[in-house]
This record gives sequence, C-alpha cells and structure tokens, in this order.
Amino acid sequence: MTPNAATATAAPVVTADLLVDIFRDVLRLPDLTAETDFYEAGGDSLTAFQITGRLQEIVGADVPVSLVFAYPTPLELAEVVAADYGAA
Repeated sequence: MTPNAATATAAPVVTADLLVDIFRDVLRLPDLTAETDFYEAGGDSLTAFQITGRLQEIVGADVPVSLVFAYPTPLELAEVVAADYGAA
C-alpha cells in the first residue's frame, strides 16, 4: 500500500471517530456507534444543525446540514466529509 492510499483509507476512520463523539453528545446517546442511524437514534432537524455546527468549527468549512440527512450514520457522513473537506 502506498503512503497516499494509507492516508486516504485512514482519514474516514479518524473522522468517523470524531463524528461518533459529536453524535453521542448531541443525541445524548453514550452507546451510539459509527453505524447508528441518525433517524433511528431520534435525530431531527435541530440536532442535525447542531452536528454540522460542531463539525464546521472543526473542519473550518461550511458543512451543509443536508449531508446529515443524506448520510445518516457517522461512518457514512465521515466518508463524505473526509472526501470533501479533508480529515478532521
């Protein structure tokens, strides 16, 4: 594996861990995992805005709230955020 491939593979994992922490805090679910669905965990538009607000502070870019709805698990969202905004 080349160094670039290793970095590309690792970036979503790091971001997923960060997003799991954010989802846990916002949704108040300490047992939430990277595969937990935002909707099934009780997420709504207010919590989606809270998630993207915290994420924007970390990545330093405007992260559309629609991404939380389109990619409802921390792992899915991490892949998009890592690809579009770099690893958090």
